[in-house]
Amino acid sequence: MDRMLFTAMSGAKQSLDQQAVVTHNLANAVTPGFRAQLAEMRVVPVLGDGLPTRASVQVATVAADFSPGPVSRTGRGLDVILDEGAWMAVQAADGSEAYTRRGDLQVDGNGMLTVAGHPVIGEGGPLVVPLGSDVSIGSDGTVSAVQLGQDPNTSGQVGRIKLVAGGADNLQRGDDGLFRGLPDAGGAAQPLPADETMRLATGSLEGSNVSATEAMVAMIDNARRYEMQMKAISSADENAQRANSLLSLQG
Repeated sequence: MDRMLFTAMSGAKQSLDQQAVVTHNLANAVTPGFRAQLAEMRVVPVLGDGLPTRASVQVATVAADFSPGPVSRTGRGLDVILDEGAWMAVQAADGSEAYTRRGDLQVDGNGMLTVAGHPVIGEGGPLVVPLGSDVSIGSDGTVSAVQLGQDPNTSGQVGRIKLVAGGADNLQRGDDGLFRGLPDAGGAAQPLPADETMRLATGSLEGSNVSATEAMVAMIDNARRYEMQMKAISSADENAQRANSLLSLQG
């Protein structure tokens, strides 16, 4: 089989993988606090007999775009926007500590403060507020609540949201869209310490940093690249058939 076939097949597969990343980003273009996923490619020489110009392509790293998203004013008391570099601690589905910049907080039926279904972590674990209470959040992450029927001056502190300082140097993206600390020697992600200097503001939301226009252009580019690779595969197959026909005539 011609080596051209394997080279084109490698390019087609990676084009599909990159298209999946772009599609995922486009689907989250309106998700608050979403950070676009980046797929970087690298060229790998094909080893073995044959022309030294043969090369395939592989995904080198999968990272995230940490640039900020647009800010919109909502006026909702449980919508928060974090300082640049600040991340909010939440509990992932596996029970581990993870981080997000998504700020549309909710109170579930058990009184637990959540974001996108993940419990928000405070100083002593997930934060729980009295059911039916009026919840307010301070700039340092302090959560206070006034129980139903009580005077607003009787507001009591429930806990404090854990805020950490993070970026590309100490956070990595997980398959669930949440970020975690870098792993230790054993491969376990290490929780980041709380940063007392980090602040938040209520009544606003940070949007996704995905540009829908750029994502659509990337989808078209990936589709054309895939078509080009498939044409190369077809050409390799036609060349092989013609070569076999010539050999059969000579025989």
